[in-house]
Amino acid sequence: MNRLLLSLLIAIYATSCNYETKDFEIGKYHVGHLTDSTQVKDLKMIFSNDSISHFDSDNALSSNIKAIEIFDKQGNKLLVLSPRIFSDSTSVISNVQIMDSRYKTKENISTLSTFKDIADAYKITRINNLINSIVVSVNTINAAFTIDKKELPANLRFDRKLNIEATHIPDNAKIKYFFVNWNNK
Repeated sequence: MNRLLLSLLIAIYATSCNYETKDFEIGKYHVGHLTDSTQVKDLKMIFSNDSISHFDSDNALSSNIKAIEIFDKQGNKLLVLSPRIFSDSTSVISNVQIMDSRYKTKENISTLSTFKDIADAYKITRINNLINSIVVSVNTINAAFTIDKKELPANLRFDRKLNIEATHIPDNAKIKYFFVNWNNK
């Protein structure tokens, strides 16, 4: 009897842990319960336990809003969403900025990860050199990781024409934030 009860408790615990993990799992075509086919009008249902900024249930998206922010009940920013077409409640989400470290890929990459973590987990597709940051793209998960140039050696920070390669980026360079992009679909 005790073994049966213990097995049942372990099964319930394991099931509840899997559910929580899926809430914050990042894949190529999903971020938590958002997918590449999620429409703006569905956000209120998906984030029923969270707060959605710039969201009017009568008019699913105000005309001048370019981003929709999702906050948990404690006020922590979780995600910033960009619809493909502004002012259209049937538009799909095209870009998701990950703000909360609970969101992780299957390879355990989150906003707390370093460049080494990314390079060990994925094949880097491209590195773009911007004014104040570099963007490391990983096509296998449709992600773009932004790293502040302050994380780079001083001789690489100021020349935007410089072709920055993976070997130039320190292993311990921190992710400033990252995006999952569904624009190309």
